[in-house]
Amino acid sequence: MFSHTPALAIDKLPHGFKEFVLKDTAGKQHVLSQYKGKWVFVNYWATWCPPCLEEVPDLVALYDARKNKDVVVIGVAFDFDSEKEVFEYVDDMLMSYPIVLGDEQVKAQIGSADVLPTTYVYNPRGELVKIKRGLVTKHYLESLMKQK
Repeated sequence: MFSHTPALAIDKLPHGFKEFVLKDTAGKQHVLSQYKGKWVFVNYWATWCPPCLEEVPDLVALYDARKNKDVVVIGVAFDFDSEKEVFEYVDDMLMSYPIVLGDEQVKAQIGSADVLPTTYVYNPRGELVKIKRGLVTKHYLESLMKQK
């Protein structure tokens, strides 16, 4: 027996476009194609990671300023001991953007989490245009948005 999954017509997607479907801690599903026309920043982080801690205020500022216009930020927590630990960190850091608990399924859809933080940058056409390993700043992300 074949199991039929509702397939996305991957062969009909533009070159360089790779769909993802992520479920955040609030139970909301995030599908890359639903954000057409917006920049999407998928940021891998961990609670024990100093550069991750350092970049959160810039990601929050960018998201809060532009979420209703042209930016989506999705945080993906990796290498955590418990969901409670992640929720407390998110609360302490006033992280206003959606948070996903990272696992093998997330890595299979988006990419590896070998270096933390890592940010996957998708342009408004849904194309992966940059993988930035290490700390990102609001200024850095805004400069990327002007180039493409």
